[in-house]
Amino acid sequence: MSTHVAPIALDFEEGIDRKTLRRLRDRFLVVNQQRWDRAHSALSYRQQMVLEVLPLVFHLNHPALPGYLDSDCPYGLSHYQPSDATINAARRLARTFSLKDEGKRKPDLDAMFLMGSPGTLGHSVASDLDVWLCHRNDLPERGIHCLERKAEKLARWAESFGVELHVFVFCAADWRAGRQRAEVTGENCGSAQHFLLLDEFYRTSIHLGGAWPMWWLIPAEQEACYDQCMRKLVDCRFVRADEYIDFGPVPSIPEAEFLGAGVWQLYKGIDSPWKSILKLLLIECYARTAGQALLSSEFKRAVFRGETDADTLDPYVMLYDRLESWLSGPEVASRLDLVRRSLYLKAGLPLTRSEVSSEQWRAHLLRQLVERWGWPESTLAELDERQRWRAEDVTTLRRTIVNELTHSYRLLSKMAREHGQRAAISDSDINLLGRKLYAAFQRKAGKIEQINPGLAPSLVEENLAFHHQSEQGGDGEGWLLYRDLEDPADAFWQPVIRRSGNLAELMVWCYCNGLLTRSTRLNVRAGTSIASVSELREILDALSGFLPFPIAPAPRESLSRGVRPLRNLLLVNVGVDPQAHLTDKGLHKLSARHDSLGFSGGRENLVISIDQITFNSWHEVSLQHYAAGDTLIQCLKNVLASVAANPSELPGIQVHCHNLGHGSAIARRVQELFADVLRPFFAGGAGPHPLRYVIEMDRRYFLLQFNGLEPGFVALESFDALMEHLALPQERYLPVVFDRYALQDEPALRAVCQASEPDNIQVFFRVQGGQARLWVVDELGSVFSWEQAVNSRRHLLVPVLRFLDNLIERRLLRHTDSPGVVAGVQCYEIVRRDGVWRAEYRPESDSGAPLPGLEVQAVGIHEGDSRLRFDIFCGEQEFTVQEYGDQLIPAVAHYIRSLRLSSEVYPVYLTDVHLPHDIDPRVYQQDIQTSQYLYYRSLLEDSLNRQLARGR
Repeated sequence: MSTHVAPIALDFEEGIDRKTLRRLRDRFLVVNQQRWDRAHSALSYRQQMVLEVLPLVFHLNHPALPGYLDSDCPYGLSHYQPSDATINAARRLARTFSLKDEGKRKPDLDAMFLMGSPGTLGHSVASDLDVWLCHRNDLPERGIHCLERKAEKLARWAESFGVELHVFVFCAADWRAGRQRAEVTGENCGSAQHFLLLDEFYRTSIHLGGAWPMWWLIPAEQEACYDQCMRKLVDCRFVRADEYIDFGPVPSIPEAEFLGAGVWQLYKGIDSPWKSILKLLLIECYARTAGQALLSSEFKRAVFRGETDADTLDPYVMLYDRLESWLSGPEVASRLDLVRRSLYLKAGLPLTRSEVSSEQWRAHLLRQLVERWGWPESTLAELDERQRWRAEDVTTLRRTIVNELTHSYRLLSKMAREHGQRAAISDSDINLLGRKLYAAFQRKAGKIEQINPGLAPSLVEENLAFHHQSEQGGDGEGWLLYRDLEDPADAFWQPVIRRSGNLAELMVWCYCNGLLTRSTRLNVRAGTSIASVSELREILDALSGFLPFPIAPAPRESLSRGVRPLRNLLLVNVGVDPQAHLTDKGLHKLSARHDSLGFSGGRENLVISIDQITFNSWHEVSLQHYAAGDTLIQCLKNVLASVAANPSELPGIQVHCHNLGHGSAIARRVQELFADVLRPFFAGGAGPHPLRYVIEMDRRYFLLQFNGLEPGFVALESFDALMEHLALPQERYLPVVFDRYALQDEPALRAVCQASEPDNIQVFFRVQGGQARLWVVDELGSVFSWEQAVNSRRHLLVPVLRFLDNLIERRLLRHTDSPGVVAGVQCYEIVRRDGVWRAEYRPESDSGAPLPGLEVQAVGIHEGDSRLRFDIFCGEQEFTVQEYGDQLIPAVAHYIRSLRLSSEVYPVYLTDVHLPHDIDPRVYQQDIQTSQYLYYRSLLEDSLNRQLARGR
């Protein structure tokens, strides 16, 4: 068949004729038929049926055909007559099918086209079918929705035949007006590109049925006055309007489209880089060579000249020729090489293994290109062995691809800014695409890099060896990854796949990139660590349960929201013996204490290291290693911080610890701890709630609380230090919550804090023999405690109640207009009943009966050195700092002693303390907290009682 015929020239000024227009249309149909034949031949027998019946299932609304919904669904493809092959394919699918004459019914559908790579060099077994289904512009909305649902049902049917089918439903009028219904999905980004997509459509589309493109009949030179030419053809009846469909011209690509289209191709390039690189570079070429003819225009000019050879007009060949011409200098040789590799891999046709087949034309065409490029057979062999590519090969190639994609994106962004154009992409779409790009390519601390975004079919290794750095004679703590290392001595000359500072990171990297599966044989040279093959197998099982491989792309809904953690896997003590120092002494268990954070008599913390693996809503995987300092608390703090940003959806927490020694108990304890801490801070799906959480660990106490959305902790070295901290003033009510294993030796304190309530003052007491322990929980949750001797149970609470009553009375006087400000006082006794410690209400009150001794009051004053000192009043007798200085306390004690009738020593109690509002010179406290008054009362009482005891 001749592929060159006489040129056709249409002169709209001198005159045109219908016969010439028919010849021109038929010439495009010759190219169309060749492409259809090629697209058809590239499919398997079952897949061919899908392509064969596609126009028919929309032309007829037949219950026996695939995709049928109901009798009301629009149907009828304008001027369509199914071929015998199509009818036979339909009968193979449904034996009862028969073609009936529908009469003169007006069709609902204008045209159907297949576009993209089918029928081209770029088509491969994995290629999908993108179909444009164009309905008439007056179709009701209900009918459009019905067509869309039918298209979705048809796509599911085609999937069962091994075909990925996407049918886009719209009308030509909406397309021309820029009202297409497309949005960012897996296959389309209508808001990002209009003319670029139309350019691709005109040069790649295959007409399946219905009206023909009006664009075919308008010479490339006349595209600037496209509408006038089109109107002349229709109005003067050179063509019938219903026989042609008009998507409009593509005179040039507006600058505003470059950024949106570039971002979109980057988005696609994450999962299928070869095709996207070609398209992205074409966009850049268009942007840099404004004024040159578009490829669609070149294609049309060639057909007008008489060129109908499918090889010459192949869209991918034309695309490559344009890029080769553009990338002609030595400074861009590496980019041109990437273009060639991308085209070769996009074709998916290994020439070193190609055999004579129905796709021989593709092999022939690709071989011609390769010979033009001067590639040696070694290059072909390398590319044809993609299934044997290793991690190192993919890593290098990925870096090249990311550099190219990043270069193009930055260039396009810069051009858009310089031209002051608003990108032809919606804000929501560009945010969505940007987030996917960030998730795929952005490097950040701890993120596990995905090295194989569709570059190689698989990176699975049969054998992997993990060597501790100390095996190489080094003194570091890092790990080295090798393959096929049967003899450990070979490690000195075998290449290292990857180095890492810790074993868990190396395992996660191998798993997330597909190197490591359950069938991979493992070898471990642990060096100074205690890692073993069994431990690595357990970690692999934990990873498999935590994160299925391959990691699916994040869905649109997730990318449209801010990033948040979905779940965490905590690997505890990887390659570490938490009791190594005890094992050497044979001291594994020294008491009945089973808490893994305070184990045995030495109260050892068995959590030495944690590797926190996080999978977030953008489907990023990251790892944070904790091995220094208070590892568990640091990890807990970071998890709390991540949850605080979105408390309504708590992330899952899984914990794994190697099942050696106390591994399962450690994992269970850590799992409990995280659940116990998250529960009160984020109860009800809100928070963080104000509270202080106390953890006892490693003979110390850790107090966790939030400052706004920022969690922090305080480490306290002793029980006394903890009590001092709990007594400190607060800015708001902060209850104290104890971890389930914390302060098991102090059950009374746990009962006190559990019974605390806001907005009042609570006094708790417990009497043991001649001693009593008292706790006061004030209006903001501060806990103040002390011990005192009990001479009379009746008088036990009277001194403190009188002190508190005086304090409340003074507050009432100061806040007469705000009666709710002052809290009441309630008394409770701490008792143990049925093995449970609880606070029982005791309605005690100060009867006003006189106490032994004097009414002793203290008034705080500031001196020039900012120290707080007190004037003390004993009844009517005044003792001032100004008069007595440092001898104030001895003078008061001497006076009190002189008034006592016997030498009996009994304690003195302060009945009132006044504090200045500038206790801290840097801050003015409008309301001084009760715990602060109790603190200074305790200091003064202790000083006076010690002085009284000395004077006996």
